[in-house]
Amino acid sequence: MRRIAIFALLAAAPSTAQNTFRGNNAHTGVYQGAGPKQLGGVKWAFKAGGPIVTSPAIADGVVYFGAMDGHLHAVVLPAEFERKFEAKNLHGYPSAAQTIPDAWDLFTSSPAVANGKVYFGSGDGNVYAADAQTGVLQWKFATGDVVHSSPAVVERTVYIGSWDSHLYAIDAESGQQRWTFKGGEDNTIHNQVGFQSSPAVVDGTVYVGCRDAHVYAIDAATGKKRWDYPTSKSWVIGTPAVRDGTVYVGTSDSSRLMALDARTGRLRFNFDAKSYMFSSPALAGELAYAGDHNGKLYAVDAKTGKLAWEFQTEASKRDPLKVLNADGSLNKQAFAPIFGDFQDMYVDTYRFISIGAIVSSPVVDRGVVYFGSMDGNLYALQ
Repeated sequence: MRRIAIFALLAAAPSTAQNTFRGNNAHTGVYQGAGPKQLGGVKWAFKAGGPIVTSPAIADGVVYFGAMDGHLHAVVLPAEFERKFEAKNLHGYPSAAQTIPDAWDLFTSSPAVANGKVYFGSGDGNVYAADAQTGVLQWKFATGDVVHSSPAVVERTVYIGSWDSHLYAIDAESGQQRWTFKGGEDNTIHNQVGFQSSPAVVDGTVYVGCRDAHVYAIDAATGKKRWDYPTSKSWVIGTPAVRDGTVYVGTSDSSRLMALDARTGRLRFNFDAKSYMFSSPALAGELAYAGDHNGKLYAVDAKTGKLAWEFQTEASKRDPLKVLNADGSLNKQAFAPIFGDFQDMYVDTYRFISIGAIVSSPVVDRGVVYFGSMDGNLYALQ
């Protein structure tokens, strides 16, 4: 995001569990108090002028979010430019010689405010630290590609991933690298590559997903891998939520909400989400809440993985382009190529807009779940 006046607002706001991406600077996805145990209906919905893919933040009773209508209250920090991840022969689309921007690179880096500084990543390939009061640049750290992962800041260390396939640990004061962890590479079609997920840091371990189809647990002090969980070639875009020794995270093509043992990486349960899950789960009370590309928000029992309730957008119920099957899974025939090249990625984006896909990560506050939808609404469910 180029315009981010909400940085100043959030920096000045009293500390709560909702005033930053994923609830806190460790990105645990855990919220104080419980969310709705049963669906009571829509408390209210705010109609923006375009699709919403950003995740809301709450401070002093106000929900802050951005929409694709271009409306954000923001202050420009010292970033050079913004762009999507791009590569030649991306995802195997012709022609092999053409550099293609990735339509699935939906998110930009959300800021973390700590130590009197604002930390964020940029499409120019840098990680920035700016003075929270003045916006004056304190340091910038160069990576090898676009940085759309959101930084986690814990114990004077900034943890952040890049599309260059590396996860970085950076000294929060000096901007010097402490360690780097390398994920998988895909130098042919650049599909199974890059940290689009944002890290979560809990009890000395960094939990993060990767487009190389793995969930990683990495020692926060050394950068050494503790375990990895393979996801059958499915991207892990969302940020893991971690609580009580369990890691919760969604997958894309395999359409799962998984619970993994935080110590061993062993699978505890799989919830069949039916469609791509880019949304990061939020934990509140007994339930895990996560959005899905099929236009549904799921509330899942955090211990058993059983569905407690689900909410479906009206656009998804209407399904004007018939992109869904009756069970909420994707109708593969509706996604047949039209152009036979990278333009089909953008057509698919429109298809998901038509059903109000939920790629926003939910926030839970005082018994209400807040999240955005590609139908342009910010929803509050109670």
